Amino acid sequence: MNAIRVRDLRKSYGGRPAVDGVALDVREGEVFALLGPNGAGKSTTVEILEGLRRRDGGEVTVLGADPATAPRSWRADIGIVQQSATDLAETTVREAVRHFARYYPKPRDPEEVVDLVGLTSQAGVRAGRLSGGQRRRLDVALGIVGRPRLLFLDEPTTGFDPEARRQFWRLVRQLSGDGTTILLTTHYLDEVEALADRLAVVAAGRVVAEGTPATLGGRDRAEALVSWTDAEGPRSRRTARPGELIRSLGEPADLTVTRPTLEDVYLELIA
Repeated sequence: MNAIRVRDLRKSYGGRPAVDGVALDVREGEVFALLGPNGAGKSTTVEILEGLRRRDGGEVTVLGADPATAPRSWRADIGIVQQSATDLAETTVREAVRHFARYYPKPRDPEEVVDLVGLTSQAGVRAGRLSGGQRRRLDVALGIVGRPRLLFLDEPTTGFDPEARRQFWRLVRQLSGDGTTILLTTHYLDEVEALADRLAVVAAGRVVAEGTPATLGGRDRAEALVSWTDAEGPRSRRTARPGELIRSLGEPADLTVTRPTLEDVYLELIA
């Protein structure tokens, strides 16, 4: 079953296409990452899926409904964590989460949510006094308190230190393990490798590649760079069969085998 199905999605501004025939399938329960440079059409695509922006053409189904005409009950199954969130500067963390929980028919326990995002010690602190990373955790708390079936995460770890990012990754894995479908947009490719089951790359309003982090753009079939040192000094060779080459070398010193990284493949695709 697909949580999201998109075919020939189109949206233009002033006659210029921002989304130019995007097609996507996001399966229920998976973490799907949407990548692309600024201006590629990611944000417009996601806003259409969220029901926040009208499309010019194409077919879109999200949780079995068209976001443009979906009933109010549909929105209760959607969680959204945007880059810029509602101003809650004078509200404490606990108050904000409790307030948003009242909007949903079957919310999570607010105290549980505060603990899940690592804000228990800041529960009584006003949002305006939180650090940037703590504020993003509050944004995530408000996005998941309604127990969504589908969660949109837009650059969720911006401003996080390395430890906070790892904690957030554990939360995403937990939500996914509980059956939540997650659509993630991020510029952190290590985050994509750590979390995404599949991903798509958007450039100039079109999907230019789709696959798993390991296979995107033929990454798994790309030639490997084998480097080693022998009596003649440092040497290297590109080959599609690194195992055969290594066996022919015997026991060389400083042996390394390197395949293209996800960043290498991504940069080539958007070029």
